[in-house]
Amino acid sequence: MAGRTDFLASRRAVLGLAAGGLATAAALRRADAARTATKARIVIVGAGAAGTAMANRLVERLDGATITLVDGRAEHWYQPGLSLVAAGLRPASYTVSKTTDWLPQGVTLVPEAAAAIDPVAKTVATTSGKRLPYDFLIVAPGLVLDYAAIEGFSLDLIGRGGIGSLYAGPDYAAKTWAVASAFADKGGKGLFTRPATEMKCAGAPLKHTFLIEDIAGRSAGKGRYEITYAAHNDALFSVPIVSEKVRMLFQERGIKTVYSHVLKSVDPGRRIATFATPKGDQQMEYDYLHVIPPQRAPEVIRQSGLSWGDRWKDQGWVEVDQKTLRHRRFPEVFAIGDVAGVPKGKTAASVKWQVPVVEDHLVATIEGRQSSAAYDGYTSCPLITRVGRAMLVEFDYNNNLTPSFPGVIAPLEELWISWLMKEVALKATYNAMLRGRA
Repeated sequence: MAGRTDFLASRRAVLGLAAGGLATAAALRRADAARTATKARIVIVGAGAAGTAMANRLVERLDGATITLVDGRAEHWYQPGLSLVAAGLRPASYTVSKTTDWLPQGVTLVPEAAAAIDPVAKTVATTSGKRLPYDFLIVAPGLVLDYAAIEGFSLDLIGRGGIGSLYAGPDYAAKTWAVASAFADKGGKGLFTRPATEMKCAGAPLKHTFLIEDIAGRSAGKGRYEITYAAHNDALFSVPIVSEKVRMLFQERGIKTVYSHVLKSVDPGRRIATFATPKGDQQMEYDYLHVIPPQRAPEVIRQSGLSWGDRWKDQGWVEVDQKTLRHRRFPEVFAIGDVAGVPKGKTAASVKWQVPVVEDHLVATIEGRQSSAAYDGYTSCPLITRVGRAMLVEFDYNNNLTPSFPGVIAPLEELWISWLMKEVALKATYNAMLRGRA
């Protein structure tokens, strides 16, 4: 598949970057045909990784289109870096830039949140009441962190009383490190959770568990701490072979696992977490608690009529064909990134492969032709297992491992080169993706 070939080329360019060489933009780009002339009105909801990458690519691909990006966030967060911040390996500033830094000329930014989407009238309304008609709509607003679903929890608890949550943002990730490092120095009971909903980067809770255990082993010392990972179901990862590998690593390092434990409430005064389990509520004490909340589509999506009606009912992911990412009932609508209702794909690496597919289908429609581009569920997770070691786990919708470097990087081996790709090279690739160059 052409998309897969392009992806492998960009990943190999990353190796060159890690070695000190910088691939040129021309080497990272696909071969461009003549720009397509059109008067199409294209609205993109969301200026995160997916929306920004799409805007940059469409500006270069289309001539005469009106491209409008709707997002009220002034800051762009490099979210793959939050796990590094929460382990004391990078400052919060490492993950923060300005939204406008990544936007090309030829795109109009409406610095407001989308308040309503009407897929029948083909309009998007903003919080100020501005009405934006569209011919094509790309929804990429990310997701929302539903901390309110956890009784007793609030964001102001992060960084106090042994509670952390790296997902909440750069400053909260730094606060998470403050309490995680105190635990790593003193020891005690560490409790690590993940939600029962779909979530962005499902490897993140495992990374944080591995990193804090590694740091605690060198700080407090073995025997002075106890770490428990609370899995939301009967597995540690959605890909069976990866789940088994993680189980083996947990066992080797003395990390305990409890299965089918979903965090229900927190009592910060008593330092007790309550979990819903098949056997009823179970309480567990902690000195350090890492909370990852339930995750859902933004309210504007859930109220738009674009969500699945029979799948993920409580989460609201957009009803799209899993190969084309085109809406199943409104063909002028596409979804990319976290909000897309597909079985895999809530990672930045997935966005890198989703965006060209949607681009090609949109342009093909404008040109009056059919596109054969397809997204096969590619997801990549540089699964950090300790400081300086990681496994480069790549897989598709069918849970097949899809290594980009077969024979060079073994996907289930803890390697320094896989760590280097996460800790050093990934951000450069991410930035190139935002520019539409990878």
